[in-house]
Amino acid sequence: MKIFNDNSCGWIDYKNQRLNIKKLNTDLSCDYLIVGAGFTGLSAARKLGQIAKNKKIVLIDAQLAGEGASSRNSGYLVDTTLNDGFTSDKDISNYKKKAQIYELGIKAIKKFNKEYQVDCDWNECGKYFASSRLEDEVKAKNFSDLLKKLNFKNTILYQSDLKKKLGTNFYKVGVFTNGGILLNPGKLIKAMVNALPENVRLFENTTLLKWKKSNENIECSFEKNNIKTKKIIFCTNGFLSNLGIKKRYNFPITLTASMTRPLNEKEFKSIGEPKEWGVLPIRPMGATVRMTKDRRILIRNTAELRNPNSMSKKDLNKRIYFHKIGIEKRFPTLEKNIINSSWSGIVCRSGNSSQIFEKIDTNIFVAGCYNGSGIGVGTLFGEQIALMAEHENSEEISIIQSKKQPNWLPPQPFLNIGIFTRLLFEKIIAKSEI
Repeated sequence: MKIFNDNSCGWIDYKNQRLNIKKLNTDLSCDYLIVGAGFTGLSAARKLGQIAKNKKIVLIDAQLAGEGASSRNSGYLVDTTLNDGFTSDKDISNYKKKAQIYELGIKAIKKFNKEYQVDCDWNECGKYFASSRLEDEVKAKNFSDLLKKLNFKNTILYQSDLKKKLGTNFYKVGVFTNGGILLNPGKLIKAMVNALPENVRLFENTTLLKWKKSNENIECSFEKNNIKTKKIIFCTNGFLSNLGIKKRYNFPITLTASMTRPLNEKEFKSIGEPKEWGVLPIRPMGATVRMTKDRRILIRNTAELRNPNSMSKKDLNKRIYFHKIGIEKRFPTLEKNIINSSWSGIVCRSGNSSQIFEKIDTNIFVAGCYNGSGIGVGTLFGEQIALMAEHENSEEISIIQSKKQPNWLPPQPFLNIGIFTRLLFEKIIAKSEI
C-alpha cells in the first residue's frame, strides 16, 4: 500500500518542515511496533515511552508523521455530534456513552497542552449545527431537546441571529452548543511529534506492506527491510481495512476541503467582523465551514467512496469547484477566487458510528474508526491502548469498553454498493447545503 497525497493542506506549515526525518533503512527487532503516526499512534508512543522506558519502541508512518488525516481535518474538538446515528430517545444511553468518551478526549488534549505548553489556537467558543432550510427546524429542535436531557447547554437560533454571529445570511436555523473547541490541528499534531520521548524511534515515509504472526512474534515487511516485534499496535484509522484489520467492521471515506487566504480589513468588515466560529451541517452531507482565528474561511463539502491512497490534482480541482460554490453562496460579496489551499483526507467509519478499541490477539492491538471525531478520541484511545498493551487498567479503559461495539458489515461488493447509494441519497437531500 503506497500512499500518495496532495501537499497543499492549509493547516500544515510546509515552509518549516522538520529536518530530522528518518526512513527505515535496516532490519530491526523491537518490543513494540506502532503503525500510524497520527493522533492515536503518537499518543500511544508517547504513553509507552513514559511507562515502558526499558522497552524498544518503534513508530512508523507511510507519510510524514502527523501529515495524514490528523492534520487534514477541520479542527473541531467535539463534545457532541448530530449526524452519528444516536439522536433519538431510544438511543439516549448510547449517545450518553459516546459523549462521555468525547469528554475524556477533551481532557486528554487539555492535559497534553498544559504539560507541553502547546499553542494550537485553542478556542472554547462552542460550535453551530446549522441549515439553510427552515424545514430542518424540526431536526434542530429534536437535537436541542436531546442535548438538554443530557445537560448540554444549547440555544436554537434563526437567520437574523446567525447572520450577526457568522457574517452570512445563508443559514435559516441552527443549534449553538456551548461545549466543543476549535483549534489548529496542524499545530497540535506537530507538537505531539516534537513531544515523542527519546526512547521512541520514529520512521517516516515507511510503508508497511505485509505482516504476519510467527510463533510469539509478528514479522513485518517493508520496501527493503523487515521489523520483528513482540507486540504491534495498529493506529492507522482510515487505512485499517487496507492492512486487514477489522475489515468487516470499518471503511474509509475520502473528504476534500479548501481554505481561503486571510480576509483583508475591508472584506472582514463587509461581513460584520465575526469572531472565530465553526458550523457543522444539520444534514449529513452538508458543508462543514469555519472562520479561523486568522480570518480564513474553511469549507469541506465533499465526501465520497474512492481509493483512499491517492487524490490526483485533476480530481482535486473538480472538488474545488464545489468549494468555490459553497463559499460564494455564503459570502457573495467576497471575491470569487480567494481559495489559497485545498486537500484531501480520509475518515474512518463504522456501520453504527462506534469506534474500534480492542486486543485482537495476545500481542495485537488496534484503536481507530473515529467517525470524524479523531482529535480528542484518537488521542484518548492512543494513550489507553498503550496502557492495555502493557497490561494496565484504567477507568478510561472501562468506559471505552462499555460502549456499543461496531456492527458487522456486509461483504464486497454489497458493502460498496450500500455506501455509494447512501452517500448519493444524502448528497441529493443536502444539495442546497453545498
